[in-house]
Amino acid sequence: MIKRGSEEFSGYNKPKATPKHPTKSHAVLAKEGDTVKLIRFGQQGVEGSPDGSARNEAFKARHAKNIDKGKMSAAY
Repeated sequence: MIKRGSEEFSGYNKPKATPKHPTKSHAVLAKEGDTVKLIRFGQQGVEGSPDGSARNEAFKARHAKNIDKGKMSAAY
């Protein structure tokens, strides 16, 4: 187990649900090289959209620059 602040993670780059967080539904301890970063993502209470759906394609178009940043971005 890896501890970061009050959060415990099973490993790097492994997302986990955060049901008690007021706004974000998930968190991941992202690691790329020597850089480690806690990333919170997802809107609390909203289900994801399947790949290829209009909602999913709109997200990808809107966040293309952030997705290109790789795993150190919440949009990844």
